[in-house]
Amino acid sequence: MYPLLRVEDLTIGFPAATVVHEVSFEVFPGETMALVGESGCGKSITAFALMRLLPPGARILRGEVMFDGINLVTAAPRTLRDVRGRTLSLILQEPMTSLNPVLPIGMQIAEVMRRHEGIGKAAARRRSVELLELVGVTDAQRRYDDFPHHFSGGMRQRVMIAMAVACNPKLLIADEPTTALDVTIQAQVLDLLDSLRRQLGMAVLLITHDLGVVAQWADRVTVMYAGRVVEQAPVRPFFASPRHPYARGLLDASVGHDGEAHYTTRRLNEIPGSVASAAFEHGCPFAPRCPVRIDACRLSSPPLVALVPEHRVACIVTAGTEHVPAVG
Repeated sequence: MYPLLRVEDLTIGFPAATVVHEVSFEVFPGETMALVGESGCGKSITAFALMRLLPPGARILRGEVMFDGINLVTAAPRTLRDVRGRTLSLILQEPMTSLNPVLPIGMQIAEVMRRHEGIGKAAARRRSVELLELVGVTDAQRRYDDFPHHFSGGMRQRVMIAMAVACNPKLLIADEPTTALDVTIQAQVLDLLDSLRRQLGMAVLLITHDLGVVAQWADRVTVMYAGRVVEQAPVRPFFASPRHPYARGLLDASVGHDGEAHYTTRRLNEIPGSVASAAFEHGCPFAPRCPVRIDACRLSSPPLVALVPEHRVACIVTAGTEHVPAVG
């Protein structure tokens, strides 16, 4: 099976620093791939780069983003406008700031279909009502004309999901879709996303820092630290035997998960030290916090190495190799 999305050596920088370094991963049709890491590790800016929606000052320095046969890094603006919202869609973290506060929510959903599918106003309204019903908004016919402030946080997120899937995208990027929602609503939203993934046959790139979410809803996981990919694996092998010291630290610092979201009562541990800057220049960025570091870790940034099929790690100690360039 060929990947629907293939990101290769994606590097993103601001004028003062490079913040994402040679990130590579793939997303296959119909799967959920989780992009995991602490706040500031580069998850969200990577997602925005996939759609060429970077903030002012940021730019893609090198790399390739192949989506459904199109290189989005070099695609013309018109091609990008046709792709965004139609075959590649995005759910943002905070629906209250993402929805237009002065337009009815139904009109905002209908606008996506009118732009990409060229359907009339009445047909777009009917389809919008169906989408609101699909995502669990009760009395959708009446609520079509309500404004975002009439909805709770969980309901606004459902509206955002309805908008994102309006044109049956092939890939949905969900950037922390349960931020600021309580635990019960989080589970409902994630269940909804998974149900829509199966119904519509779409793939999901799930960006999160919550390992419980990853254990229960993802098929594969890519772990980022300081703007770099440090581990990639299917979910079950990852939770059974994380290979990178940072990944092991994340699991030790979270409520215990065994890959099926079962909880344990063990004592939680913390990762010592502070998060490294993405502008870290020499060596492995996790080395100052790593309990198993060796001298070589401070000299080179290790490449991703396949330990077993589908399980890759960027760690000199774990991989048993010392890829040490000359240091001037």
